[in-house]
Amino acid sequence: MTAATSRAIATAPLVLYGQTFQSRLLLGTSRYPSPSVLKAAVQRAKPAMLTASLRRQNVSDPDTSNRFWELLRELEVPVLPNTAGCHSVQEVITTAQMAREVFATPWIKLELIGDDYTLQPDTLNLVDAAQRLIKDGFKVLPYCTDDLVSAQRLVDAGCRILMPWAAPIGSGLGLLNPWALRTLRARLPHITLIVDAGLGAPSHATAAMELGMDAVLLNSAVSQSHNPVGMASAFRHAVQGGREGILSGLMPSSDMAVATTPVGGQPFVLL
Repeated sequence: MTAATSRAIATAPLVLYGQTFQSRLLLGTSRYPSPSVLKAAVQRAKPAMLTASLRRQNVSDPDTSNRFWELLRELEVPVLPNTAGCHSVQEVITTAQMAREVFATPWIKLELIGDDYTLQPDTLNLVDAAQRLIKDGFKVLPYCTDDLVSAQRLVDAGCRILMPWAAPIGSGLGLLNPWALRTLRARLPHITLIVDAGLGAPSHATAAMELGMDAVLLNSAVSQSHNPVGMASAFRHAVQGGREGILSGLMPSSDMAVATTPVGGQPFVLL
C-alpha cells in the first residue's frame, strides 16, 4: 500500500447510522473554563459530534439554556445527547425522550450507571434499555464495558455501534485492558467501536486507534487540561495518526532485537 493510498483510506469518513462524518473524534462539552474556551477547542478539534447532557444543562433557566444553544448553533457541529447520571431503565427512557424534544434529534448516547464509585455501566439492565430505545426510534450509542459477552448481547438487541470504556469516566488512566478491546475488534468486525471514557493523553487516543477502533470520544482530557485549545488540536492529530498507522500495517513485535542494518552480504567491512 502506497503512502498516498494509506492516507486516503485513513481519511475515509466515519459512518454512523448511514450518516458520514469527516472526523473520528467526538468531544464532550462539560467542565470547560468558559464558553469561549469551549468554542475555540471545538473549532480546533473539528469533531464529528458534540455530546451534551440534558441533566447538565439548566433547561429550567431560559438564559443559561439559550446561551448554550446559541453556542452550539454557532459551532454547527451535530449534537449527541446523552443520558448521563441515570441509574434505572425508566430514568434512561424518560431522559432520552426529553432530550429528543430539547435537542431535536433521535441520536442518543445511552448511559446507565450501575456503580457510583466507578461509574461503571449497569451491564445487567443496559440491554433492556437499548432495546426499548431502539423500538422507540432512537439511534442508540450505548456506553458499555469492554466485556465481550455484554457487547454481543447489545449487538443482538440491535445496536450497530458500541462505546466500550478504556477506563472509568474522567480517570485519565488510558487503556487499562488493551487485550479486551482487541478482542472486541476481532470478534465484532462489522460493528462500529468508539472508545469512550478514561482517555487522558493524546497517546491514549493513538493507541486506541491502533487497536482498530473506529473513533474515540473524550471530554475531561481536553476540558481539564491546562490548555484545552492546544489539547484539542493534539487529540485531533493523535486520532488521525493512529488511524493511518493501523491501516498502514504496524510492524510485527519481537521479544528479541532484530538488526535494522544486516551485516551479511556487505561488499566491505570497516576495521
